[in-house]
Amino acid sequence: MNRSRKSGFTLVELLVVIAIIGILIALLLPAVQAAREAARRSSCTNNLKQIGLGLHNYHDTYKVFPAGNITEGNCCGTLSKVNWAISILPYVEQKTLYDTYDMRLYNEDQPILPNGYCVVQQRVPVYECPSDVNLGKLETPESGPRVNKQYRMSSYRGVTGIAYNNGYFDCNQWQGIIPISGRGLLHTYGSGGGLTYESMATVLDGTSNTIAVGEYTTRTHPRRGTFWGYSYTSYVLSSIQFESRLYLPDYDLCAATPGVPAGSNPCKRGFGSLHPGGINWLMVDGSVRFISTTVDLNTVMRGLATIAGTETFQLP
Repeated sequence: MNRSRKSGFTLVELLVVIAIIGILIALLLPAVQAAREAARRSSCTNNLKQIGLGLHNYHDTYKVFPAGNITEGNCCGTLSKVNWAISILPYVEQKTLYDTYDMRLYNEDQPILPNGYCVVQQRVPVYECPSDVNLGKLETPESGPRVNKQYRMSSYRGVTGIAYNNGYFDCNQWQGIIPISGRGLLHTYGSGGGLTYESMATVLDGTSNTIAVGEYTTRTHPRRGTFWGYSYTSYVLSSIQFESRLYLPDYDLCAATPGVPAGSNPCKRGFGSLHPGGINWLMVDGSVRFISTTVDLNTVMRGLATIAGTETFQLP
């Protein structure tokens, strides 16, 4: 009697199919990841364009750009007031949030709002790059007066200019004696010093040749990250450093690099992103450029960071 044979996979055939699927996944996964990163980078670019519009609209209103931050004294350890990211909130569709910031109080003393958070703990989507591993975190900054509260983390820092002796815009800058050739667009304005706000007219190197805002994130040690609402020293500002480790988006790795000075100032006061190969930068003219991390720091980037250093560079 003829019996019909049931068809089906043998164990060998099943293993072959599984192996083929595994190979296809291995081949497709990098492409999928690359597509996702491209989308994140595009979103980050759009955020910077919105920030650029905010800075321009602020300038149209006040005829100057906002201060990078305003500090009560002439150096580190003093209380702060507003910063550039707070100042442009009304111009990035955050007027309601801006109105809750009490200008009579120091940045460190902002009160708790009815939703249980103070103004500097709110999320501002335009200040968050999707590639940032610290996206949306509440964290306590590593340093500063009254550093006993959490602030909302963000992804972008204003460009103060070039670094001086201590890996930061030197304390002399608060006293108004750093020459304009070393200043960036969004430098500190110390209430005890003589620095002035910058304007389109003071960007002598050209608005398309000068960077205004760049990315900073770190895979490790998030307390050294970026906080849009924290005005103290370098948490919403950075400067162009001498060292190539400027571009390491990993604070601990940077700090462990041989030759890093005590205090790791170049690591916490530089720029860095998690985009492969480069960093997004907002130019003063409102355009956004993706600049390779292989670009020379001591000439090209330092030239781009200053508003009146008499250097101009053609980027690829």
